[in-house]
Amino acid sequence: MLELIDVTKDYRGGKRAVDGLTLRLGAGLLGLLGPNGAGKSSLMRIAATVTRPTSGRVLFEGADAVADPGPLRRNLGYLPQDFGVYPNLTAREFLAYLAAAKGLSRRSARARIDELLETVGLTGAAKRALGGYSGGMLRRVGIAQALLADPKVIIVDEPTAGLDPQERARFRALLADLAADRVVMLSTHIVSDIESAASDIAIVAGGRLLRRGAPGELLASQRGRVWDLLAAPAQADAVRARHPVARMTRTADGVRLRVVADAPPGPGAAPAEPDLEDVYLGLLHAPAGFAAGGVR
Repeated sequence: MLELIDVTKDYRGGKRAVDGLTLRLGAGLLGLLGPNGAGKSSLMRIAATVTRPTSGRVLFEGADAVADPGPLRRNLGYLPQDFGVYPNLTAREFLAYLAAAKGLSRRSARARIDELLETVGLTGAAKRALGGYSGGMLRRVGIAQALLADPKVIIVDEPTAGLDPQERARFRALLADLAADRVVMLSTHIVSDIESAASDIAIVAGGRLLRRGAPGELLASQRGRVWDLLAAPAQADAVRARHPVARMTRTADGVRLRVVADAPPGPGAAPAEPDLEDVYLGLLHAPAGFAAGGVR
């Protein structure tokens, strides 16, 4: 339904944010995982027709969405990382304004706004001016506006920033439900946001796709490269200088490290079953050519 084909984005000064990246998306939730500065936001803006690619194509249901973005925009719910509001409007007034801009009738908009305010937990604050909202509350308003027109394509960039753990879990569950019959693209650098919601994960860095696959496929790619090691503090510092360390815990017996390495990183290192955080770290620090993965 949504295809980004060999997309590149260059900015002034020669900075290349997206470098020949291809993604094909059907119904389901794609988790786009990468560090800050990986090109995720630029890619999301291109997919949402906010930014034109320097080269490459964006297709929605087979049609060119760069030349004619209208069909995609009419079916799109988009939450950018830098979502802004009118601080003097209440949540209900702001959503009603956006609903009118999206072409919803007043009656259908009223019912939809009531439903969404309840969904994001803002019914009790619906008549308060947005200028008095916390950052997490404003993020929930952004989530609601992205869902106003019951879109076929939902693109959300770092959507859980500012949300508490309970709010994050609720939003991840909502996106997973919506993905049953919609294209959902979720960008984040928070591994747990992807791990609990996405059945399809793309890991990006430096504007390029490192690997894409189901969680089980990605876990298998790092099997044999993850180790648990109990080390003395001086040894732990040496290990950290040589290898990526996913977690480090100081104990009475020393420092327990979870290390990503091609061989045992020290005496007594025991193989460990990888989790998604290990996969992420391992692919970011993989030897040249190791991380290359399939494109769908």
